[in-house]
Amino acid sequence: MRVLVADQFEQSGLDGLTAAGCEVVFSPALKDQALVDQIAADAPDVLVVRSTKVPAAALEAGPLKLVVRAGAGYNTIDVATASRLGIYVANCPGKNSIAVAELAFGLICALDRRIADSVADLRAGRWNKSEYSKAKGLYGLTLGLIGVGGIGKEMIPRARAFGLKVVAWSRSLTPERASELGVTLAASPLEVARTADIVSVHVALNSETRGLLDAAFFDAMKDGAFFVNTSRGEVVDEPALVAAIRARGLRAGLDVFADEPATGTGDFASEVAQLPGVYGTHHIGASTDQAQEAIAAEAVRIVRVFAETGSVPNVVNLARKTPATSTIVVRHLDRPGTLAHTLDAISAAGINVQEMENIIFDGALAAVAHINIEGAVDDALLDAIRSHESVIDASVIALS
Repeated sequence: MRVLVADQFEQSGLDGLTAAGCEVVFSPALKDQALVDQIAADAPDVLVVRSTKVPAAALEAGPLKLVVRAGAGYNTIDVATASRLGIYVANCPGKNSIAVAELAFGLICALDRRIADSVADLRAGRWNKSEYSKAKGLYGLTLGLIGVGGIGKEMIPRARAFGLKVVAWSRSLTPERASELGVTLAASPLEVARTADIVSVHVALNSETRGLLDAAFFDAMKDGAFFVNTSRGEVVDEPALVAAIRARGLRAGLDVFADEPATGTGDFASEVAQLPGVYGTHHIGASTDQAQEAIAAEAVRIVRVFAETGSVPNVVNLARKTPATSTIVVRHLDRPGTLAHTLDAISAAGINVQEMENIIFDGALAAVAHINIEGAVDDALLDAIRSHESVIDASVIALS
């Protein structure tokens, strides 16, 4: 299996791909048309990327079967085009959770003690103890979490170590799970904003979260509260955040921005990053040696499992629900041609197959096929399936 690694990648990951029997092409500087050209020239089966954007043209340029995002998000990949072309897209969730949580707490501490400003004054030869001795202190404050996935969960024990109370909102967070985590469940992001002294954001970017934290959210936050975002810049309405910082003294720690450069280095003009009271970093939350080694190992596992079994761990673009209306259940002898006969009969009836699973019994003499189909099944079709000598029985189950 040929693998094109079109981004920076740990040496341990490259070695792991080679050990798995893959032919590895390592071109970490590829982007835009150069990526398209390389895929067309090398015809890889698998593409591995980190921050490199994968547009439709790249997906259409060669015989790709799988794109692995060596990280948690996958918004840099044209997932809709990949799905249209039958290309799996997988990611490596949870492997950078600790690293991002560590940076989030670094930003929280830096905001409270104004560490960046203090360092800048010292380097400029200014001693100002009277100014920098002013700080709230974190103990006893309330940390509000927007999102309680892998990273959000890692924030909770760190908050306890600082003596912080935690209130949290997530679409999937239930009262039972909140109790298990030892946090107070908020009914909405607005409730988090109203309650918390510090808000930290940990949601994936999708159609539901884009612009989630808007003017109403920032209006609900306490005057002088801290706002930390290490998820994606696009989940925040940046002009609304700017207005709240200016009008109500919010302080912000931001690792992500709405219009980041597409490359590792470059010019960057951002209104919010220039504001006093804003500490910004360069989208480096996952960039620790520990996290990158773990992500590389997970990317290798995904490719190895795909090469060995054809299945894809952590796949993100399979249909959650198909148009299937019925399941045809076929008990049959495990002999050549039996399933081909069944599928021919279904095709002749003008019915489309959505999903199929064939389960083999002990001894490999008999099997049961479950075939999810879109369309009506009549007795004539079932009789046609049963007409094969290796079919024991055929029945249909309506799907709700």
